[in-house]
Amino acid sequence: MTPLLEADTVSFGYGARQVLRTVSLTLLPGEILGVIGPNGSGKTTLVRLLSGVLAPSAGTVRLAGRPLTAYRRREVARRLAVVPQDPTIDFPFTALEVVLMGRAPHLSALAFPRARDLAIAREAMARLEVAEVESRPLDRLSGGERQRVLLARALAQEAEVLLLDEPTTHLDLRHQAGIHDVARALARERGHAVVSVLHDLNLAALFCDRLMLLAGGVVVGQGSPEAVLTVDALQQAYQTQVYVGRNERTGAPVVLPLPRR
Repeated sequence: MTPLLEADTVSFGYGARQVLRTVSLTLLPGEILGVIGPNGSGKTTLVRLLSGVLAPSAGTVRLAGRPLTAYRRREVARRLAVVPQDPTIDFPFTALEVVLMGRAPHLSALAFPRARDLAIAREAMARLEVAEVESRPLDRLSGGERQRVLLARALAQEAEVLLLDEPTTHLDLRHQAGIHDVARALARERGHAVVSVLHDLNLAALFCDRLMLLAGGVVVGQGSPEAVLTVDALQQAYQTQVYVGRNERTGAPVVLPLPRR
């Protein structure tokens, strides 16, 4: 089975400061990979490298078996969708107009959205429970509504790879679970592959097939949630004391920080 997304010993730095060093990953159809780690460990930089926003200083990123650099930007956008962390949209577009932007890779230059594009956009908004705000300007929505609109835009793109950079920011418990339910449905039903950067280790344990733990720009753990979320690995990466238990209902690991003494 050809991986949908690969990073082969990828490194990146800003000037003399090395941010990521020899990071490798393979993402197969139907998989959800959670990227975890402390602040400043290189998680967002990894998303930018995987999406082509940044070019690695060493190593190669491949999309469906081909180097990312071999694709035109429109081709990449048809196959890979990104929900960045805190994106800026200055013009007061309505929520529906923002979601329709996800259809741009499928339209010819200067073409208007067709009825099918509108139907796909509205279906994505319904899945993310933002259909009722379609006519409201994005800058008048709550933080959680904005986040779900941007996720709906990514769904409307109909890409086979989805990169989510802290997708649960601003969301309540219901919508945190809802977003990952949608991601899991895309993976299971359509064979999409998802990379999700998460700070909530318990959400990562519940919804991700595999985890990658970054610390100091290097991979210090990769595998199943049970293999990665260990006391020793987490205390080394986060430099704080933690408790790791078991969710009695799901069997997934549960991680809690312990008070400092």
